[in-house]
Amino acid sequence: MLPDKEYLLKLVQTKMPFGKYRGRLLIDLPEPYMVWLSQKGFKNDSLGRMLQSVYEIKLNGLEYLLKPFR
Repeated sequence: MLPDKEYLLKLVQTKMPFGKYRGRLLIDLPEPYMVWLSQKGFKNDSLGRMLQSVYEIKLNGLEYLLKPFR
């Protein structure tokens, strides 16, 4: 299954709406913060799913795949 281009574009354009990193692009959130969020558990909403996707991308070293969408 190929990734949805619109979803990937949304991943690189969405900003963190709250907390210490409010206003920072999700894809630019620090990896230790993403690990911390994953340990707390991602919510089952749109933002939670996007954060989980970003976590998986960072965990697997796939950030380069999003460069064309930036």
